Amino acid sequence: MAGVAIITGGSRGIGAATCRLAAQAGYDVCVNYAGDEAAARRVADDVEKSGRRAMTYLADVGDEGAVMAMFKAVEKDLGRPSALVNNAGIVDLPQPVAEMTVDRLQRIFSVNLLGSFLCAREAVVRMSTRLGGPGGAIVNLSSAAAVLGAAGHYVDYAASKGAIDAMTIGLAREVANEGIRVNAVRPGIIDTEIHADGGYPDRAEQIKDTIPMKRAGTPQEVAETIVWLLSDKASYCTGAVLNVTGGR
Repeated sequence: MAGVAIITGGSRGIGAATCRLAAQAGYDVCVNYAGDEAAARRVADDVEKSGRRAMTYLADVGDEGAVMAMFKAVEKDLGRPSALVNNAGIVDLPQPVAEMTVDRLQRIFSVNLLGSFLCAREAVVRMSTRLGGPGGAIVNLSSAAAVLGAAGHYVDYAASKGAIDAMTIGLAREVANEGIRVNAVRPGIIDTEIHADGGYPDRAEQIKDTIPMKRAGTPQEVAETIVWLLSDKASYCTGAVLNVTGGR
């Protein structure tokens, strides 16, 4: 069901790949970003080269006012959204729980969890057939860390993604009779910039031998799964959390 898609964290990595692939699938795309305007614009240019409309929007998804303004701007410029990909997510430097500060925890949970809730809320209000909407699909980005725990490194990140799994299942059941499907994708080690953000720029290469497939995944491979879940080909799929982990 192509239409209008909002993809958070769309300027790089999995988000950028999803923006491009969604455009090829027939969606007009809002490329949300948190800082790199030039990168977001490049992704939007690629969307337009696919023959679809695009807009970029600077918003911290953990800021309720910014999220509400973004959805209103998308409605005005592109139309009512029929797809949401909650991709925006952050990680901090490796640290044991015993050393984590409240500021760190609040930042991680604000972006990774609160942001997904706020965007989902605004999407449901606009998509729900119970509220006069046309229906739609939401895909949340979880992580293999949600089940592995990331001990000694990113337990806060892992916990935020575990909460995303629970949110996905609960929201899917809540809106299943309102024309909205809600699913999640759980990537494993994917070759993106987030490893540098977490202090390990070469992590994908360094730990590839611990992955049963002996390689890291690509943003494109994750995007393919996301866009499939958005599509009518996944019409009876809701409340699912799909691993894209190479067997890890």
